[in-house]
Amino acid sequence: RTTNSFSDGTVPLDDTFAEIVEFHGRMYQKYALTNETYFSPVDERETARLEQMHRIFNQVFDNRLIFPPVASPRRVLDLGCGGGDWASAVAEELPRASVLGIDASPHMLPEDPPDNLELQVDDLNGRFTFQSDRYDVAHSQMVAGGIHANRWESYIRDIFRVLKPDGWCQMVEIYFNAQSDNGRLTRDHALSKWSSNYLQGVQPYKNPRAPLQIANWMRNAGFTEVESKLLVLPMCGWSSSPRDRAIGQAMAGTIRNLLHTIGLYPMLKIRVHRKETEKPSEVMSEVADAVLWVAQPLLEMTTT
Repeated sequence: RTTNSFSDGTVPLDDTFAEIVEFHGRMYQKYALTNETYFSPVDERETARLEQMHRIFNQVFDNRLIFPPVASPRRVLDLGCGGGDWASAVAEELPRASVLGIDASPHMLPEDPPDNLELQVDDLNGRFTFQSDRYDVAHSQMVAGGIHANRWESYIRDIFRVLKPDGWCQMVEIYFNAQSDNGRLTRDHALSKWSSNYLQGVQPYKNPRAPLQIANWMRNAGFTEVESKLLVLPMCGWSSSPRDRAIGQAMAGTIRNLLHTIGLYPMLKIRVHRKETEKPSEVMSEVADAVLWVAQPLLEMTTT
């Protein structure tokens, strides 16, 4: 069931997408690094992290998989499906719907997906060749690390084209700008330095500030009724709210893997900052400790 192509007809998986390389003990997709499309690992550790993030997002969104008021969508498109967690959950919740998940890497896709879930492998930076006006819902979540900086606007136009006239698109991205409610997260803090170096490290390949521009790009593409929300994502259990405290505690358990995963290759291979290049393990340790101990750290997350 794993094929590649954006067309309605599929072809056998291209071996180019299957090749992997090792970097500092993590496994990466060779195609992604060669084409500068994605700088995160594709190994079992990353699959587990994505599954954990899916559970955290379920908490953040109060167990809602689809935000728009769509009663019974027939066709659902998941762009950048990763480990297939969201796509599988939607397929199980909507057994009469046909769900299609697309990702550039075949390495993390589920081996036994629900019968109504089809998985395809291809690069989202290529123009879509899906039939126009086909899907009721398009879902794009945490793809900023895999979309070229100059691709975003055409990517959203492609989504608009393949949706039905009354179709809906929901997009979720994290803006990796660590902040603190009480001001203790200064510029000299390890987490602030990590955030700054990461944002520099992925440029000019990616646009780390894309989450703040998505709503305008959607309107420019022709979308109407565009609603954008900026949410805080607590990184430890500082909140007095039981709900937010639970989310923060869950994030504290995964934040070391998150920072290591998305920062390892950009900070070491791309060589943004000498300290990260010379002592990566020390820096990652400092950052993780900072996340656990600084009062009230948070990230910003946009939903559209």
